[in-house]
Amino acid sequence: MRRTRLIIPVLCILILAMLPPGIARSQFGREASGEFWTLPELFARFPQQRELSEAFTQKVVGAAMPAGPASQGPVRIAVLYPGFQSSDYWRRSIVALERRLDEIGIRYEITTQFSLPGAEIREQTQQIADVLKSDPDYLVFTLDALRHRVIVERLIARGRPKVILQNITTPLRGWGTDQPFLYAGFDHATGAMMLADRILETRPQPEKFAIFYGLKGHVSHARAEPFRVAMLETPGKQLVASYYVGFDRDKARDAATALLRRHPDLGFIYSSSTDIALGVADAIEASGLAATVATNGWGGGSAELEDLARGRLALTVMRMNDDNGVAIAEAISLDLQGRGDEVPLVFSGPFALVSSGDAPERIEELKRRAFRYSQ
Repeated sequence: MRRTRLIIPVLCILILAMLPPGIARSQFGREASGEFWTLPELFARFPQQRELSEAFTQKVVGAAMPAGPASQGPVRIAVLYPGFQSSDYWRRSIVALERRLDEIGIRYEITTQFSLPGAEIREQTQQIADVLKSDPDYLVFTLDALRHRVIVERLIARGRPKVILQNITTPLRGWGTDQPFLYAGFDHATGAMMLADRILETRPQPEKFAIFYGLKGHVSHARAEPFRVAMLETPGKQLVASYYVGFDRDKARDAATALLRRHPDLGFIYSSSTDIALGVADAIEASGLAATVATNGWGGGSAELEDLARGRLALTVMRMNDDNGVAIAEAISLDLQGRGDEVPLVFSGPFALVSSGDAPERIEELKRRAFRYSQ
């Protein structure tokens, strides 16, 4: 039985007043430099996490196994997503989560709230305070800007609900052993390096390029910094501009239009999200420079695949999207069965590189794999 409710945020007490004042820190990870554990660093320092991840991934990609009697619900899940975007990543994730739970045989109630990327901290804390009134067992949230960290720390300290952070696969070192129940998503740095490698392979010539970031925060940095470094380490590649345009199609289009007026000899604009890619593609097309200027997508959702087919995007890195919803469902199932020690700290799903020249048959096969629950 499934009951999904869309809650409209209302004025409520700020979560910071509701939760305890901080969490204890351990020494776990403090000896290392950097704010986040990268996946290679995490697995090298804690090899048991690699083993857990490999075993858990087999559950995610395999068929659903019915849960035992101890896992019967209904389990209450609160989902807070920055889902008001052109990307269908977040909406598909919810569908995959629900359908996998159905297959496992877990009764559940899901409360879903969407917001704009970069929503004000007051709005987000009000949303969380509202969903906490229903005493959920699990809360699925994200972590990007510094302001999210305070919210998540206090939720972890509270002990209930268990926190699942989506769209981040790099645990914070400073949290030590006081970590969320699960990080789930697709590793941003891995996707960025896949794009960089393919672009350097297919565009080895000297050329000017620009980088369009989203919001200031972890996602933009993780998606763009590996690309920037790879380009600047390559002779002949010249970075002429970089902009923070939010995850906003209109702002990306306007910034790209102005950029192309100043640099009509630009070769490539690196886009760090779907909305940015669509806006940049709009500007390239309107400027009449489609024959000489290219851009990429990021994520490989339906809107990007349509623009790839039309030749408006040169390539994208395509997430096997539904795997993260399945991973969340499988983690909850294991936890309800008393097998939470089988859940890794991080689930990071796979990517596939897709270009505008790929055969339609390959694209269709990847869509069947990526959107296996959300088609």
